[in-house]
Amino acid sequence: MKAMCWGQLGHRIVGQIADTYLTAKTKAEIKKILGFESVAMASNWADFVKSDSSFKYLDTWHYMDFEKDLTYDQMKEELKKDTAVKDAYSAIMFLTKELKKKSLPLNKKQMYLRLLIHIVGDVHQPLHVSPNGTAGGNTVKVQWFGQNSNLHRVWDSDLIEEQQLSYTEYANYLNHSTVAERKKLQSDPVSKWLYESYTIAQNLLNETGENAKLSYRYNYDHIKIVNEQLLKGGIRLAGLLNNIFSKY
Repeated sequence: MKAMCWGQLGHRIVGQIADTYLTAKTKAEIKKILGFESVAMASNWADFVKSDSSFKYLDTWHYMDFEKDLTYDQMKEELKKDTAVKDAYSAIMFLTKELKKKSLPLNKKQMYLRLLIHIVGDVHQPLHVSPNGTAGGNTVKVQWFGQNSNLHRVWDSDLIEEQQLSYTEYANYLNHSTVAERKKLQSDPVSKWLYESYTIAQNLLNETGENAKLSYRYNYDHIKIVNEQLLKGGIRLAGLLNNIFSKY
């Protein structure tokens, strides 16, 4: 699958939401690593470095594909099969483990933290966890308000940009949850994050025909899912970062 992801707005929305749920300790540790670079602004680094061929090996860290029609238990078994760092799941596991090492050099901490922020956002974009052979919707050509697009791009950026909000405005609009809701979301394992996106992705791919003309109705029918995934991504990212830096 082509290594695309939430567009800049989507990643920054996730990062901005996450920032509101970071503990004081976590914020202090992140500032030691990133300085005045916010979580929201750090979230796009992993896409910016695609212009540098020395980071080509990171391309597959942005997504993960599975066989079609897996149950959650079957997916969990698949995740146990290979521990090599080659996809979004193994990348999150690796980066989390490494960032818990207080002795990790600063340049590594900076890179790994920026990557982790980005990849957690990625796996909440449903088409980043797709059935094998579907290219994450990249090959499903569609029209978006009369302009050529594809299903993956619609979910990366077209739907979000259609709302015509800045990332801070969008984050403020979405960021409403109870303590109980946040506790539940932050207790979910990464496998649960993946299965939620995988289930949504299968439905999107099944319902969208080649050359479909998407506009107001598609936005109306699907923006709730986009918003839910952005909010979940932000809350879960905060939980993961708080867990990492509680070890410092």
